[in-house]
Amino acid sequence: MNAFDPAALECLAALADAGSFERAAQRLSITQSAVSQRLRALETGLGRLLVVRSRPLRLTEPGKVLLRYARQMQAMRADLSRELGTTLGQDERLPIAVNADSLATWVLPALDEVVRDGQREGYGLELVVDDQDFTHDWLREGAVLGCVSTVAEALRGCTVERLGAMRYIAVASPAFCERYLAQGLNRTNFAHLPWLVFNRKDDAHTVWVGRAFGLRDPRLKERSVPSSEAHVRAAVMGWGIGVMSEQIAAPHLSSGALQALHPDVHIDVLLHWHQWKLRTEDTPEPVLRAGALDRVGRALIVGGRLALRPAPG
Repeated sequence: MNAFDPAALECLAALADAGSFERAAQRLSITQSAVSQRLRALETGLGRLLVVRSRPLRLTEPGKVLLRYARQMQAMRADLSRELGTTLGQDERLPIAVNADSLATWVLPALDEVVRDGQREGYGLELVVDDQDFTHDWLREGAVLGCVSTVAEALRGCTVERLGAMRYIAVASPAFCERYLAQGLNRTNFAHLPWLVFNRKDDAHTVWVGRAFGLRDPRLKERSVPSSEAHVRAAVMGWGIGVMSEQIAAPHLSSGALQALHPDVHIDVLLHWHQWKLRTEDTPEPVLRAGALDRVGRALIVGGRLALRPAPG
């Protein structure tokens, strides 16, 4: 078998998505034995172990490198099928990674027209959500074809475009302020108050406190609420102080359900769009036609630049 046999690469991608041989076989409508044989042939041809047989299984570093290639081949096949007017299979998808706050604000409106076209043309868009500092890992490991990330430098074989800055501010409900912040938020009380966080990767609250009070690595009492929408709702309910996107907070600030703390202190998080350059076997330059990934990228670049604050510089 050719080391880059399309059927074997499809099995590798299915294993990465499904996490087990059984589910990968179901996804591909073949037997588990066939999945195992194709993977074994791929590993033998390359002389490398590609998958660690654990629960759930995971890809080795060579497996991640080959997965990137498999993803690009899937996207190119989807473009070719669409241009030829053929019907794509149910598993033809275009995975991209975005941060939760972007998803909760500007990403869906930006992608609306592209998604509607995708429904007509037979490919599916898959949104993977992670912290903006970690979405780039999904791209590097081949799990997605594009990502919204804070990383500024492009991977080899990828393009990168600045989108703009997402501003974060500190807010709390009037009831919370009346009860706990009669003297305002200051150096003497910030460490004793609850701070809302998205998850363990979220450090916006510590960065904000550091800027507000000139401190390094402040220790804070945290309450985890792992959803952008629930995060702002928890702040409105008085669960604690939230450091959140001004876009998410804006309607609640206007209604009086939230109030800004130290309005002159903010964090601007610069976001970028990364995507793989899709290439044909006989063309060394990036494919120039408007494929699905290119359209997603253009939609996010336009939408991001309209919704976000202008990128400095």
